[in-house]
Amino acid sequence: MRVVVCTIVHHPQDARILHRQIRALLDAGHEVSYIAPLRACGVTAWPTLTVADVPRAAGRRRVRALRAARRELTRLSPGADLLIVHDPELLLVLPLLGQRPPTVWDVHEDTVAALSTKAWLPGLIRPVMAAAVRGAERIAERRIHLILAEHGYAGRFRRRHPVVPNAIYVPDRPAPPGRGDRVIYIGHLSPDRGTSEMIEVGRLLKPHGIAVELVGPADAKARAELIQAQVAGLVRWHGFVPNDLAVLMSEGALAGLSLLRDEPNFRHSLPTKVAEYMARAVPVITTPLPIAADLVERYGCGTVVPFGDPRAAADAVLQLAADPGLRARQGLRGHRGAAESLGWPRHARSFVEQLEEWAAGRPGPANAPAPVGPVSAQGGGA
Repeated sequence: MRVVVCTIVHHPQDARILHRQIRALLDAGHEVSYIAPLRACGVTAWPTLTVADVPRAAGRRRVRALRAARRELTRLSPGADLLIVHDPELLLVLPLLGQRPPTVWDVHEDTVAALSTKAWLPGLIRPVMAAAVRGAERIAERRIHLILAEHGYAGRFRRRHPVVPNAIYVPDRPAPPGRGDRVIYIGHLSPDRGTSEMIEVGRLLKPHGIAVELVGPADAKARAELIQAQVAGLVRWHGFVPNDLAVLMSEGALAGLSLLRDEPNFRHSLPTKVAEYMARAVPVITTPLPIAADLVERYGCGTVVPFGDPRAAADAVLQLAADPGLRARQGLRGHRGAAESLGWPRHARSFVEQLEEWAAGRPGPANAPAPVGPVSAQGGGA
């Protein structure tokens, strides 16, 4: 099967796109052409991929990237068996129906809810954009296949769509505890994801000799704050690190931070970082977003702290630093919980099988009516 995968918004080494989905396709023996902003992000692609470089869509600068994506989609689609797009913007530039193979939109987030976190989008325009997005989603599910990153997204659509959660790779053995002199955060950095709170945690922990390490790219607003905090010695900001290396950096950390704020886009999602900390036997400190809090409390693998309370987060870190036994128990329980419920390989098989069915022209569950009643909010995302 020849598959074209396209994103202009996400980093080309995005964990969901590259390290899970594309890797699953390659492992199953399929060919993948990857349209992504490689040069814009300063990365090269795996040699097993055929690549097409396009500009990156960021903020209000999207037209150039969309035009380039349209050109590459038009060029590559006729020879493909399946097309997968990862950004809602790409729905605007898909080749005409008779000129493209079966097409899949991977719904990464609650697009309407996420508008509230887009600092570049004027507030007066957001209601108009929200209505346009809802209309586009209704049209999309009638014309193409959808896969969802969360069960909680199902209520936005009228039909049933497969859920491919952001599960993770879980090592066979838990990582051993490290020296206990650092905590870590892995993921995108922005105000809504708790950048200011983590900087304050760094300020509170600095007198105790515990460093706060932040691994991930930052938006414009967070970047300025992070640079100042790094100069002041409050945090160590590593910038973007490929996911397979970032999770290795978390091993041995005293705790993994997930201090996301109470935003609508986060309420139905499991922050993937929480699953990754658990897999690496790192105790979790999270705000009380429902799915993250449920996991931490169910497995006893960390601490739930109030929103916007860096003092509570710092106190949880200091408790772990003072009690190595507690730290070890939480780490082991987290690894066991990740192995039981969050492993990617079983999802990878069903993901590839679903794509093979669609490429062969079999409709699958995307054409079935949506179930009636409450929808489960399990899985991973955000």
